[in-house]
Amino acid sequence: MLVQQSSQLKEEIMRLKKEKDVVILAHNYQIPDVQDVADFTGDSLGLSRQAATVPQKTILFCGVNFMAETAAIISPEKKVLIPDLEAGCSLSDSITLDELKNWKMQHPEAIAVGYVNTTAEIKSELDYCCTSSNAVNVVNTIPKDKEILFLPDMFLGSYVAKMTGRKNIHIWAGECHVHAGITPEDVIKKLDSMNDTELVIHPECGCTTPFMYDVADGSYDEKKVSILSTEGMLKHVSKSKSKNFVVATETGILYKMRKDNPDKTFVAASEKAECQYMKMITLEKVYDALINEKHIVTVPKEIADKARLAINRMLAIS
Repeated sequence: MLVQQSSQLKEEIMRLKKEKDVVILAHNYQIPDVQDVADFTGDSLGLSRQAATVPQKTILFCGVNFMAETAAIISPEKKVLIPDLEAGCSLSDSITLDELKNWKMQHPEAIAVGYVNTTAEIKSELDYCCTSSNAVNVVNTIPKDKEILFLPDMFLGSYVAKMTGRKNIHIWAGECHVHAGITPEDVIKKLDSMNDTELVIHPECGCTTPFMYDVADGSYDEKKVSILSTEGMLKHVSKSKSKNFVVATETGILYKMRKDNPDKTFVAASEKAECQYMKMITLEKVYDALINEKHIVTVPKEIADKARLAINRMLAIS
C-alpha cells in the first residue's frame, strides 16, 4: 500500500511541476523518492549553476536552507521554494556573523574564503565562496603572499591547505556532524572486509586527515583512494574499472551510485552517516510545496547583492 501511495504521489508531483512550470532540484543526499521526482540532482555547485540557467521562474529546492538561499541570491528574479524551513545544517551553524566579523578584524589584510555551506549573511562577508569540488582551485587563484581565512569546515580547510601547500591559511574549527562522525576505524574496517576495493572520501570527513598523505601518492595499503566532492564521486565511480567501493559521505549518495552502476557494489563507510536535515524533505512535503507554493525563500537585497559577488567568483572558477 505504501509503495502504491508513493507511486501515486510521484505521478501527481510530476504532473504538478509541469502544470505550474516548476523545476525541482535535489541534492545527492536526498531520499530516493525525492531524487526520483527531481529534474536535476547534484552537489551544491552543480545545483547552484542549474538554478541560474533553468528557464523556469519557480525553483523547488530539495536540500537544506543555505542551498535554497544561494539559489535565491543567484536568481533574484525567480521564486525559490523549500519544502521544509527547518532543514538546516550543523556546519552552517558552526560560525555566526559576529564571529566572522571579529575574525576578519584580527586579520584585516586576509582574504575570506567560505564554503557554500554557510548562511547568506556569512556569504555577504566573504571575498570568495567555494564548494568541496572547487575549493582548491579557488584558493590557488589567490596570490601566494595573501593571508587566507578559510571557513567554516576544518576538515575541508585542512585538505585545501595540504593540497595547495599554503602556510598562511587560517582555518575555522567548524564541522559537519555527519561527516565528522565517519572515523578512520569505520573506513579501515570496511576496506578490510572487501577485496579489490576503492575508497572515495568527501573532504568534510573526519577520516580525511589520516589519509591525506596516502592520497598524495594514490594509495592506502595498496587500496585506491580519492578525495572528491559528491559530484566528483559520482563521475569517478562510473568511470573506474573497480567493481567495489567504500563510500565515505552521507549515505543518500549510494542510491544514485547504485542506480547508475548496477554492476558495481557500493558500501557506506558508516551506515550512521545520515543527515537528519536532508532527510526532513519528504514526498509529502514536496507535494505540499507545489500545491501551496511554499515555503518562499527570500534574502534581503543588501545581503544578497554582497553575497552574490562571492558566489559569482565561485561560479567563474571550475
